[in-house]
Amino acid sequence: MKLGVIGTGKIVVDALYAMEPLEEIKCNAIFARPHSRIKGEELSNKYSIPEVYTDYDELLDKADVDTVYIGLINSVHYEYAKRALEKDKNVILEKPFAGTYEEAKELVLLAKARDLFIFEAITVLHNDVIEKMRENLPKLGRIRMMMANYSQYSSRYDRYLAGEVDHSFDPDYLGGALRDINVYNIHYAVSLFGTPKATHYYPNVGFNGIDISGTMIMEYEGFSAVCTGAKDSDSPGFVIVQGEKGYMRIEGKPNVASNLTIVITDETKTGIERDAAGAVIRPVITEEFVPDQVHHRMTREFSDFARMIGEKDKDVAERYVEETLEVMKIVDIASKYVKP
Repeated sequence: MKLGVIGTGKIVVDALYAMEPLEEIKCNAIFARPHSRIKGEELSNKYSIPEVYTDYDELLDKADVDTVYIGLINSVHYEYAKRALEKDKNVILEKPFAGTYEEAKELVLLAKARDLFIFEAITVLHNDVIEKMRENLPKLGRIRMMMANYSQYSSRYDRYLAGEVDHSFDPDYLGGALRDINVYNIHYAVSLFGTPKATHYYPNVGFNGIDISGTMIMEYEGFSAVCTGAKDSDSPGFVIVQGEKGYMRIEGKPNVASNLTIVITDETKTGIERDAAGAVIRPVITEEFVPDQVHHRMTREFSDFARMIGEKDKDVAERYVEETLEVMKIVDIASKYVKP
């Protein structure tokens, strides 16, 4: 894969580090806005990227790239992705994929029409943990609850409280907890259970109409998925799926998913014990799963993208795209609950 990297912000710095050991990816160009040219040149020198552009169309026309990775602010994802597709470039688009479901659908249809690949860079889908969760889901019996929490005190929140609004806290730039944080939790629910019957979002709204934190309730047949994301407060992260015969738990930030505990009732054993509160203590079988260590949490997704493009694996790519579109529908519904 011959890659053009679009942007110079923190997520791009992380992505370049993540791709460093991947021989199947060659970064041939980087785009920096004119005011960020020095940063672009520094990244170019550090990661041996031969060309730096400050004109996006010039990069698309002249650079030796077949794919672009777009790591810009949320509000320009659609525009930059569309321009790349129109120049016959595959697109890797940082989460959240687009501003609306209609924008997302348009990009996907354009990619199909031009026989190109388009991906959302969302780490939770490119981790052995989610695959292990799908594999063990039937063992839990009838599902009764999913809960996920990704909360971290934003490095920009103190400035926000002082009235200085960064892009990540600006509705005009599609910031906020739903798109920046909670989208990871939503992907877990959709990946494991598909499209919910109904979606409700209960945001805490800041002074300028942005959701600084919020909880989403996604209704499924017989259970709900409760997803919390916060940029205004801290909490230990987790993902829990519980059924009548056991549960699965990720401890830590959902976008990293560095572990999985699987606890299943051992039905080969008999006898009933109760705890001090009178609850039944069932014998269980516990499995601790730790995925293979990777260079960076984003390394696996770029390796997967390169493989799918290189092998023209449209079937697997289509499954990723379908999930992205379902998540965008949910984000659309939830965003209507965010009111000043």
